[in-house]
Amino acid sequence: MDKYLGKRLDGRYEIHELIGVGGMANVYRCTDTIDDREVAIKILKDEYLNNEEFIRRFKNESKAIAMLSHPNIVKVYDVSFGDMIQYIVMEYIDGITLKEYIDRQGIIEWKDALHLTTQILKALQHAHECGIVHRDIKPQNIMLLQDGTIKVTDFGIARFSDKATRTMTEQAIGSVHYIAPEQARGDVTDGKTDIYSVGVMLYEMLTGKLPFDGDSAVTVALMQLQSTPKRPREVNPGIPIGLEQITMKAMQKQPTSRYTSAAEMLSDIERFRLNPSIVFDYGKSFVDNQPTKFVSSIKDTKKAETRVVERPAGLGRTENDESDDDEYIKQHKSSFYALKGILSAALVVCVVFVSLAIFRGCTTSQAKDVDVPDFIGKTLIEAKEDNPNNFAFEIKTKFDESKEIGVILDQEPAANSMKVKTGSSITITVNGTDTEISVPYITNNSEKDAVKALKDRNLMPEVIYVDNTKTPKGYTIDTFPKAGVKATIGSTVYLYVANGAKPEQVKLPSVTGLTLSEAKAELEKLELTVEVQYDDLSKEAKDTVLGMSPLQYGKVDKGTVVTLTVSSGKGDKKTVSIYVDLPENTENSVNMTVIVDGVVDSQYSKTLVPKYNKTCTLEITGSGTSTVIVQLDGQVYREYSVDFAGNSVVTTARHEFAVPTTAPSEPETQPETNPSESIPQAENPTAESVIPNAPVTRD
Repeated sequence: MDKYLGKRLDGRYEIHELIGVGGMANVYRCTDTIDDREVAIKILKDEYLNNEEFIRRFKNESKAIAMLSHPNIVKVYDVSFGDMIQYIVMEYIDGITLKEYIDRQGIIEWKDALHLTTQILKALQHAHECGIVHRDIKPQNIMLLQDGTIKVTDFGIARFSDKATRTMTEQAIGSVHYIAPEQARGDVTDGKTDIYSVGVMLYEMLTGKLPFDGDSAVTVALMQLQSTPKRPREVNPGIPIGLEQITMKAMQKQPTSRYTSAAEMLSDIERFRLNPSIVFDYGKSFVDNQPTKFVSSIKDTKKAETRVVERPAGLGRTENDESDDDEYIKQHKSSFYALKGILSAALVVCVVFVSLAIFRGCTTSQAKDVDVPDFIGKTLIEAKEDNPNNFAFEIKTKFDESKEIGVILDQEPAANSMKVKTGSSITITVNGTDTEISVPYITNNSEKDAVKALKDRNLMPEVIYVDNTKTPKGYTIDTFPKAGVKATIGSTVYLYVANGAKPEQVKLPSVTGLTLSEAKAELEKLELTVEVQYDDLSKEAKDTVLGMSPLQYGKVDKGTVVTLTVSSGKGDKKTVSIYVDLPENTENSVNMTVIVDGVVDSQYSKTLVPKYNKTCTLEITGSGTSTVIVQLDGQVYREYSVDFAGNSVVTTARHEFAVPTTAPSEPETQPETNPSESIPQAENPTAESVIPNAPVTRD
């Protein structure tokens, strides 16, 4: 038995039960007798009381959480670092881990995944602003409460960002499925390391799969370093493009290609939330400019030395050859490389010519020759709005005090100087002191006034209509970038305009444990649409609701589709009784055969005498539904349909039992015999041989 159960720590904390076991500590549910509240206490394991590294990490966790105060981060109430026991007193969270939730749900609906991810990012934003990097973000360290609230826990390997932030990969710190490549390599870690882990979790929620998985930790770590995961939409096509882009940007191998902060990722999520059809212009941020390398520091740095081995001809990899393919460079003769170079060059030339031919064919059929228009004197916004030939503008700036800001002063090529293809690039010089200008504050303005205000600042408005109940229809809700932020002259500013009343929202009730009909009535009363998916493995009674998506207690729009997971009853084995009435028109014994779903049940296949047994009871065990056929002397007698979940039996067919008879036979002419001679008999005489013309009796 656990030595702490039933004890009281420092005369204050009564320990009730063990609720979690970690690598260096155990977590108990306790009662704080002074403040009269439930708390969770993390106690360092005895075997680590003399281990300085584990004690440092344990104390570091308490310091990290103690200085954080955020609704999405677990609270710390008390700490104790004695010689015999070290513990941290935290708020007790009555919920499940995000990992458990993902395992239950499989693929999480993207709106729910976004709701959960937003809370995690807000917690990390607060931690990063306090100079703390978590470094072990994974769904096992995220708690999910019944109301959908997220709590980030376990800052055991967190580090303060102003101190040494290197992670030795040999120590396998952090979960290998969620660690960033730089953490696997042992490089410097910062807030972008946590961003990568959030990206992996978002990927897992949206697809139901990890981006990288393997047989060992080393294999997975190497995949984190070298491999590119499948795009989320390849796994789950229902994911919007913009959300896929957000996920992949967070998971970029190079930290410089990721979001620079949790706040920046939250900003893109907010833009996506306001406009789910958005497609982000991330340019080439998904391109890995560094070639793939074999990084061997995961296991043994000594194995990182590249060995040049010239193998004998015909000798390939054997079963005992444990070295990696990347550790060998096969050597060839110089003639091999000369021939290889000639073939490669020829191939490149062919590809170039074919590509040029295709490109010219496409451009010839699609692009048209047009005169260069005159843009001088127009504003940059006017040029962009009146651009039927889809010219791409390269912008330069020059200041002329005699002209208005934003007016085009010059262009290259000059107007009407030559013909160019539609879609060509034209360099224009715009009047301005610099290339940036502040986004004006235009919230609660009419759409017309807001558009004009942006154009007056030489900014290109793009209107996006969103549902909103607080802002009058046709008036602006917000802009992106926000008011006051510097934007490049001519750049796009997204203008969010209210499009009338937002659909009324309702709070999802808990329907787990109800019958399907009860749950449907409850949800349809709230004007929600119900869909059902059945679980054949559940042992609950048929039509019992096991769970729902979206998650209970969350708020959704009226009309939202709610998917209920319901027990099909097939996993719930039950025994039902079938009462077989036996035929009354026979006094002889009969052979009964019972067939269940086409298979003879030998337990009930036996001989009966209807004269003494008016009925026969069959006890059939199973799940779902079954068909039972009863035969008497090979004749189909009764047919039943059995519903085990509903504990019901329906007689589907009745057949008359025909009593076997033997017609009287003509008397045979017997040869004359001497009366004194005995008549020979069979060893086992039948009824026919003993009593002529008697009916046959079957055994």
